Amino acid sequence: MNESPFMVLLYVGVAAYVGYMYWGDYQSNQASEQPDPRGMPGATSASLGLFVIGVIGALLILAAETGGEIALGIAAEQSEMVWYFVFAILGAGIVEEIIFRGYLVVDGKGRAALIGSCVGFSLIFAIIHPFLWEMIYPEEVPLWKFWLADFNFIFTTKAFFTTGILLANSLWFYALRFGPWNKNRSLFPCMLAHAASNLGVFCVKWAQGFVV
Repeated sequence: MNESPFMVLLYVGVAAYVGYMYWGDYQSNQASEQPDPRGMPGATSASLGLFVIGVIGALLILAAETGGEIALGIAAEQSEMVWYFVFAILGAGIVEEIIFRGYLVVDGKGRAALIGSCVGFSLIFAIIHPFLWEMIYPEEVPLWKFWLADFNFIFTTKAFFTTGILLANSLWFYALRFGPWNKNRSLFPCMLAHAASNLGVFCVKWAQGFVV
């Protein structure tokens, strides 16, 4: 995502609006006996324990990522992040979860289809993050004219490692929602775990001197 203040503010605004609509669906579902099939998926309640487990799992993956980067000698290859970008990555905990763990899944077609879709969409989730590839824009070319940018692959240890961590994160978020421990298939624990993971990444970057 572009780190310009305007784009960050726009993304946070979108996340706030989507979160507001989602909370409205949750309140509506709580007031009725059956969830509204027209509402957003997973706008249901979850136990406190599931929230705690979700956050712990996300932070354990982050710890494995941090330790792995140090062990592989690639910790210094991290990208820098402007400090206000933390608000955008927290908003991603709402938007990305509704899109991926909410809508991008094959449910009601059997266990094999459910698991296969979770794995498949997790691969997509990991790959669309720009670590294995990059787009280089010539000077004075706006970001929306992406067809004028040069597309390059990045096949480095850091790129593959980070993409693998993103895959692990996505699988964990899917497991949180569709595991037998989440009887209502609530999306809220996934949102909190995602936000905790992103906030943890920000804190690690801050501690290592990559926040500007």
